[in-house]
Amino acid sequence: MKAWILPRYVIRSALFAMMGAVAGLWLLQIIFAYLSELENLSETYTYLDALRFILYRSPYFLVQFIPTGALLGAVVGLGLLAGNSELVVMRASGVSVYRIIGYAMLPAFLFVVISLVVNQFILPTTNQKASQIATHTATTDKLFTVNGYWAVNDTEQGQEIVYISYADSDGKLGATKRYYLDKGANLTGATRAGSGVFHEQVGDDYQWQLTDVAQLTVGDTGVSRSFDMHKTLSLPLAPSDVHLLTKEAEDLSLTDLYAHHQLMSHQGKRSLRHEVAFWQKLLSPFAVLSLVLVASSFVFGSLRSQGLGLRIVMALLTGLLFSYLTDLTGFVALATGFSPFFMALLPIIISAGVGIYLLQRRQ
Repeated sequence: MKAWILPRYVIRSALFAMMGAVAGLWLLQIIFAYLSELENLSETYTYLDALRFILYRSPYFLVQFIPTGALLGAVVGLGLLAGNSELVVMRASGVSVYRIIGYAMLPAFLFVVISLVVNQFILPTTNQKASQIATHTATTDKLFTVNGYWAVNDTEQGQEIVYISYADSDGKLGATKRYYLDKGANLTGATRAGSGVFHEQVGDDYQWQLTDVAQLTVGDTGVSRSFDMHKTLSLPLAPSDVHLLTKEAEDLSLTDLYAHHQLMSHQGKRSLRHEVAFWQKLLSPFAVLSLVLVASSFVFGSLRSQGLGLRIVMALLTGLLFSYLTDLTGFVALATGFSPFFMALLPIIISAGVGIYLLQRRQ
């Protein structure tokens, strides 16, 4: 039991400091965001609407400030121990630096879990509610719709290009056009349907029932026309997938982002923006832990030569730098098409490398 006294003491100090830092930064962002939102007030957008909008956006603010809050909390928690010479006593008693850092990282796992839970289960709903308030729409469940959807399917004869003017999550289609090309990219036919509804799933494809279908066939002997009341269209798109094509990448959960990737892959396409968002959310736990490692490097080494105030300033600057570096690598991935996984991992590698280097240098 005595063996747990020291770990519990360090964990408790780091946990309370991290909780205070995350809560403080979160509340400050909520206040500043509300004051900024007051500029958009109108007859249809009141003070209460602005408050509700900010409250629905608050989970997003929480996720954004967890890495910086964990960094700042680790600096404050370990810094207070260093200021009271408690870290010196721990090291003199034979406790290694990395063991103390390990104790300080344990509370960070709590915020890692909070971040993942909020990203997965809370953000998709709250961001949708905030968007509805901002656009002055009803706060009931919104019907997801997509306009101007294109799909290209490879066939034995060549290619089939499909254009859908409108689709929604209730399984309804607007005007739909199909163009048939042979292997030489020559137009061999075209069809147009006035409307359609979802019918059934067959394998990996989804069958949509089209109505009022006009068909044009281009052959060696000329052009022929025909008309059908009903015709079946096979698409790699289900009504449940419509919301994946309408919501912003930042508003989708990890499972939705993966489903979006599968949908794009099935169509032979890719969305770099969604891939970057997926890897940044998936790797966010490692971002938090790497920043705690950097925070530890600020404390160990010259324990008495730096005041707590200077350490806090350094932590805030480091948190901002890490945030800007994450945004920069994301933009590079979007602009160049370079591996979104590597570009999302790069800031974590840099921060962890800097933390390890400073720790080795100061020992």
